[in-house]
Amino acid sequence: MKPSTRPAFHLSHWVQNLVLRGLIGVLLFLPYERRVPICGWVFARIVAPLAGYTRRIRDNLHRIFPDMPAAEVARLCRAVPDNVGRSIIEMYSGQEFLERAKTMPIHGAGLAALEQARAEGRPVVLVTGHFGNYDASRAALIARGFQIGGLYRPMTNRYFNRHYVAAISRIGTPLFARGRQGMAEMIRYLRKGGMLGIVQDQHMKLGVRLKFFGHDALTALSAAELALKYDALLIPSYATRQPDGLSFDILVDAPVPHSTAEAMTQALNDHLEAHVRQHMDQWFWIHKRWKV
Repeated sequence: MKPSTRPAFHLSHWVQNLVLRGLIGVLLFLPYERRVPICGWVFARIVAPLAGYTRRIRDNLHRIFPDMPAAEVARLCRAVPDNVGRSIIEMYSGQEFLERAKTMPIHGAGLAALEQARAEGRPVVLVTGHFGNYDASRAALIARGFQIGGLYRPMTNRYFNRHYVAAISRIGTPLFARGRQGMAEMIRYLRKGGMLGIVQDQHMKLGVRLKFFGHDALTALSAAELALKYDALLIPSYATRQPDGLSFDILVDAPVPHSTAEAMTQALNDHLEAHVRQHMDQWFWIHKRWKV
């Protein structure tokens, strides 16, 4: 008898998805200006403590800033998951999020480089991090007529992953899942002069040891390697959430000069670190970034 290839049922993931999908579904009935802060509040006050995010934020902050005052640690334990929750419901807001993206101020030396690359048919690799809303830069550029594909890492929770991918697809396509098939499709896209967005600040088991906040962090070289192999521009871009909690300032910075994959990736790490230091509550400190 041929063994079944159907994935095993995972009860805890199924329950997590049921709760989160229900929360998102209810919030989408509310006006945009209300649903975003409410989702942030729910993640900060309920989801983060139950999911262990609060402890992980404390552990990461203690590793990087052992002398940080307790009051600031407590503030970040609320503010970080608040930003995460806001980001999730924004990405599920589809067309409403895209309409707002049209009004987001966008600036930086990379804008002229993007325009020139589009005119010349040269590929571009845009790199961001889990900072602010990591899909807001892509949305803002799409709203201005650029076609920006996306490389994403499928979530461990496959039940949630199904509708998450559908949600970010409504912001823009094409999307490519990390893996053999997705990478092959992505390479064909780049060879044709495509522009690709990559979120590159999570622990990668097969990455190399590079510095992030002065500590070793296993980091993927893929963005820099793609830029070198296909003569693509490597451009860092970040969306910084503004004080109103709803809008963003979009930076498209100057391209990272081609050198070695390691040096270029370290430059991306340093670029992100500088932004995080200015806005500590906007980076996803919930990640296990320093598992080495």
